Amino acid sequence: MTGLTLSALLAVLGMPGTAQAEARFEQTPYGAQKVVFDFYLDDPEKINAALFWIRSLMNPLTESPYDQAPEFLDLKVVIHGTEIVTVARKNEARYKDAVERMRYYAQLGVEFRVCGLAAEDYGYSRDDFQDFVIMVPSAITELAHWQLQGFALITPQVMTRHKSIEEIR
Repeated sequence: MTGLTLSALLAVLGMPGTAQAEARFEQTPYGAQKVVFDFYLDDPEKINAALFWIRSLMNPLTESPYDQAPEFLDLKVVIHGTEIVTVARKNEARYKDAVERMRYYAQLGVEFRVCGLAAEDYGYSRDDFQDFVIMVPSAITELAHWQLQGFALITPQVMTRHKSIEEIR
C-alpha cells in the first residue's frame, strides 16, 4: 500500500480521514423544561444579551421537531443585579427594547421575578415595576427554592466582545 495518503489509507480501512471528517449532528430528545435563570449583571445594558439566553432555550423547543407550546415550558428569571433598573417603569423609555422583549416573553409564560432586597437597595417599591414583574423576598432564597423544586439553574455569562466575529473566525 505504498503511495497512499493517510486519508486514502483510512478510507480503505473504513475510517474517516481527518481531512474529510465533519462534525455530526445529534437531535437530542429534549423533554419538558423547568429552568430558573439567575440574572445578576454588572451593567444594565447587558440585559439584552442576557435575554438571548431565554431565546436560545425557547426557540429550539418551540420549533420542529420538538414543537413544544411555550405555555408548557416552566421558565423563571430572577433579577437582582444592576439590570433591576430595566424593569422600573420610570426607565421604560431608556430600556424600551428590553422591556418589550421581556413583556413578550412574559406573555408566553416566562415569569420575571425581582429581588425585594435589591429593590430596597435601589429605592424601589413594588409599584415602581412593570406589570409583568413579580417581587419576591430574596433572589438567593428564590433561586434555592426553585432548584429544590427540580428547576435547572442557568446563569447567563454576558461578556463584552472586543473583536467582531469576522476578526476572530
